[in-house]
Amino acid sequence: MKIKNIFKNKTEMSTENKDKEVIENEVESVVNELETAEELSAEAKLEEDLANEKDKFLRLFAEFENFKKRTSKERIDLFRTANQEVLQAMLPVMDDFDRAMVQISKSEDEVLLKGVELIYEKLKSTLVSKGLEQVDIKSGDVFNADFAEAITQIPAPTDDLKGKIVDVIEKGYKLGDKIIRFPKVVIGQ
Repeated sequence: MKIKNIFKNKTEMSTENKDKEVIENEVESVVNELETAEELSAEAKLEEDLANEKDKFLRLFAEFENFKKRTSKERIDLFRTANQEVLQAMLPVMDDFDRAMVQISKSEDEVLLKGVELIYEKLKSTLVSKGLEQVDIKSGDVFNADFAEAITQIPAPTDDLKGKIVDVIEKGYKLGDKIIRFPKVVIGQ
């Protein structure tokens, strides 16, 4: 019986050893799976970080492109209107020339008229070459507050001039598409 017990004990021990080995193998496989899962999650995390960095890069690049376009447009506008102050300072001189031409044309001195006309045309062509244009408004046009400034209203001389421009008091000028001085007009009511 003792031998049976010993054999039985050895069998049980070997069974326990086998169970231990199975358990150890299972634990090892679980540990391997966890390590693999950690590696995969690390890869996934790196891929996610890479995607975020790519997104940031694309957004930054788009923002920079918009900045370049905006600054180049502002620069072009600045060059286009850089001489605006000088041209605005010359407008009263143009007005004085217009008034002088009216008065000189009333005199009988043809040489004086020709000389002043030459100077006036030279000044006018120089200002036009720098981009100055006269706003085209005349008596009888419909009044538009976007393109003219109404100084006063008077009773319309005729019914067809009601709500229209009766007289242009001061010429208006524009530089490119921008009006730098609105024409001053009288409208009929």
